[in-house]
Amino acid sequence: MNLIKNQPGLSAQPYRAALDELRMERAFSRIADSDLRQGNAIRLLKDAKENYPAWLEAIRSAQDVIHFENFIIANDDTGRMFAEALMERARAGVKVRVLYDWLGSSFRALPAFWRRLRDAGVETRVFNPPRLIDPFWIRRNHRKLITVDGRIGFVSGLCISDSWEGGKEGDKEREPWRDTGIAVEGPMVGDLDAAFADSWVIAGMRPIPKSELAQAEAIPHAGSTAARLISGEPGMFRTYRVDQFIAATAQRNLWLTDAYFVATTSYVQALGEAARDGVDVRLLVPGTSDVPALQPIVRAGYRSLIEAGIRVYEWNGSMLHAKTAVVDGRWARVGSTNLNFASWATNWELDVIVEDTAFAEAMEAMYLEDLANATEIVPGWQARRRRAKKMRSKRGQRLKRGGVRRLAAGALALSNSIGKAMGSRSLTATETSSIAIIGFALLALAVLTIVVPAIVVTPVVIGLVWFALALLIRAFRIKRRMRLRRRKMAIRRRLSKIRAETPAGK
Repeated sequence: MNLIKNQPGLSAQPYRAALDELRMERAFSRIADSDLRQGNAIRLLKDAKENYPAWLEAIRSAQDVIHFENFIIANDDTGRMFAEALMERARAGVKVRVLYDWLGSSFRALPAFWRRLRDAGVETRVFNPPRLIDPFWIRRNHRKLITVDGRIGFVSGLCISDSWEGGKEGDKEREPWRDTGIAVEGPMVGDLDAAFADSWVIAGMRPIPKSELAQAEAIPHAGSTAARLISGEPGMFRTYRVDQFIAATAQRNLWLTDAYFVATTSYVQALGEAARDGVDVRLLVPGTSDVPALQPIVRAGYRSLIEAGIRVYEWNGSMLHAKTAVVDGRWARVGSTNLNFASWATNWELDVIVEDTAFAEAMEAMYLEDLANATEIVPGWQARRRRAKKMRSKRGQRLKRGGVRRLAAGALALSNSIGKAMGSRSLTATETSSIAIIGFALLALAVLTIVVPAIVVTPVVIGLVWFALALLIRAFRIKRRMRLRRRKMAIRRRLSKIRAETPAGK
């Protein structure tokens, strides 16, 4: 620093900025447990109409190896289209590996579907099927990943099903689901291959030979975009830490899209603190969900979000399945992780953090297009008055912490939030029906417990017995391994003793 100050014509300000940038990068790498990869070309893909053709084009051009991992692969028109492309490549001598999740796919594609793939030469493996010795079958592989020849990869929220394509269902026209993905070329494809290889081994398969995996260091640069891969695993909370970090460091805006938003209290608090500090925090969620039982729970949480200054929107189209974030026109996240405990803590997930202003601008433009087809949930007049009072009480703190710029940004966000736009709906009206649904559901459960207690108690008993048996079997296996290890050590000691006692040359 002093050397720079003493040199004429040089300022310490760029040095400080570079040092802050370096510190931010080191913190990000530690939190994400992932290094930043330079030299990538990353393309934003919207919905199945852009994702599926790009996937199929890459698959059909494969010459060496295809790695295909997805939560849902259905035996419908879409699933069969991808199956045909994969089988054709396998018959042509390409090494094709397909990994699908048991819970997501097994009931959508029966064994005959997978047998047909295997007969064509495709290596298929189911992830985490129920086993007596493993009661943790709720841990799912929720990743959506494709790599081809180590030259191109895809990460997204899309599964393989007609739901994403839309089309006719009887006499009705069904809209395609809204979702987002990316195409990646460059060194990061090596990281994607490594993530697939880890899942492949966890699923019980032999490790993939290194010769069939792309090495990030050996892949030539394909562009100028920097990105990092976040590999979510049960108990690791990598993406959760990243989401918290982004909420804590956002300066201008934080725009989120999520399909199944049931966030933790600490994450909601982090978003609220950002909003109170003048950051424009927005959350876009489905207006109608493919999991109807979850919708009342999501809506019941709107009040805490809106009163914290977070703007909440409901998508007016078909199911909104995207999981994205864009921050400060600089960072963007695209992948499979939902903002809920299951995705953060119990699932295998995969997301890409892109650090590129052009990509972030494209994400922002897409987000604003989505908001044009969304309804904002706005607070009632009493909540607006409380929020305005809270904003005034924070004015002095804001001026000290963030200056006039943040105060102006906060005032703008507040005015936009409380303004009655054409596409808005009262928070009170929205949450009333949700709370009533939850109340009726709890009342029905209570009545059911009284009238037919076995219906409620039996699943709990089965779960306890399953868990107990799994622990006993695991304990028995550990004890047996220890016994075998002791025997092997005893035999080795005897052999060593015999060799020591045997005269040389005999």
